[in-house]
Amino acid sequence: MGQSTFPVPSTGSSTSTVLPVNASSVILDGSLTSAGTYTTTVNGNGGIAYLTATDNAATITVGGTAYTVPANTVVATTAVVGSGVSATVAANFATTAPATFLSSTMPVANGWISVAYGLIGATNYYVAVAQGSSTGAYSTNGTTWASSTMPGASLNWGSVTYGNGYFVAVASGTTTAAYSTNGTTWSSSTMPASRSWNSVCYGNGYYIAVPVGSTAFAYSTNGTTWTAGTLSTFLYSVVYGNGYYVGVYQGSSTGAYSTNATSWTNSTLPGASLYWNSVTFGNGKFVAVAGGANTTAAYSTNATTWASSTMPGSLDWKSVIYGNGYYVAVATSTSTGAYSTNGTTWTASTMPGSSLAWYGITYGNGYFVAVAGASGSVAAYFQQALGMPVNFGIYNGPTTIN
Repeated sequence: MGQSTFPVPSTGSSTSTVLPVNASSVILDGSLTSAGTYTTTVNGNGGIAYLTATDNAATITVGGTAYTVPANTVVATTAVVGSGVSATVAANFATTAPATFLSSTMPVANGWISVAYGLIGATNYYVAVAQGSSTGAYSTNGTTWASSTMPGASLNWGSVTYGNGYFVAVASGTTTAAYSTNGTTWSSSTMPASRSWNSVCYGNGYYIAVPVGSTAFAYSTNGTTWTAGTLSTFLYSVVYGNGYYVGVYQGSSTGAYSTNATSWTNSTLPGASLYWNSVTFGNGKFVAVAGGANTTAAYSTNATTWASSTMPGSLDWKSVIYGNGYYVAVATSTSTGAYSTNGTTWTASTMPGSSLAWYGITYGNGYFVAVAGASGSVAAYFQQALGMPVNFGIYNGPTTIN
């Protein structure tokens, strides 16, 4: 399995070389060297747990609560470890620059427009939808794909998201939306009105969908029934992060934000009415990219005020996502993408194929996954490696943190 454990009290010797000050005994001690995850049952003395990891970061779950443990640090938890407590140690994915993507094959040639990631049970799902088609696609590994059937007769599906156990997709020019609880089979739902539904996101208990060219929007608390609402401006793409729903629009310097999913306030983006196509959130920043052959992107640390940044090429930037230390953007009619570690400075990356129309990108389980439109069958992925070895320790301390 590539790891060893010593779940007995000790005098402090440990595989992990960073020892917590208040440790009274070693509960679990070992290394992940080949297997990326180890799960066991531990027995503590009823004190709180201290977690350590050296060489590389880990996610350590104690009693059902997951804690991020950066490399060479100690994390004091609020978890009390008594007898028979479940513990899982998982290596984190190394922050490898997504500089060169590899190609994969979609199940059919389609106008693939959007892709989303979700973890259902213990299975990873990447789900894609297309314009003008009743065929969707799903993958459990980010590299091999199978087809699925969407509701309706070849609708123009514009966007798919995942949240709270549901994949949810919206389509343009119809009242039909779709949801899936397993990533493979879909059911239809009904939007409040027939509009050009273009973007959907999930956050903090709400699915939010926006159409093109209307101040109407729709929200749902369960992914299946929808309620109409009114925006403060037109929006084209929406995302949730850090307590804010944030939207941007094509051909406008006006965006919007909301803290409750129902009432919205306008914001101002940089540039003179750029075609803002996509917005994402990660690592404390909202980041937006624009189309129409320009080099301007935008970022915000508070969802309300924005600053400009410069993309590596004057391209039609279509989609941006954040994952594991990187913001990654794709564009149409090009083999050039872009990545950034801070959301402000960007580096060019390489996409497969010859100037494909890359429309959507997502991140999950160590993979960036992109899909291309224009009736293509080529997708793309970049795999980040697990950061190993991880030398870990779980210690018992006092019943309260000093």
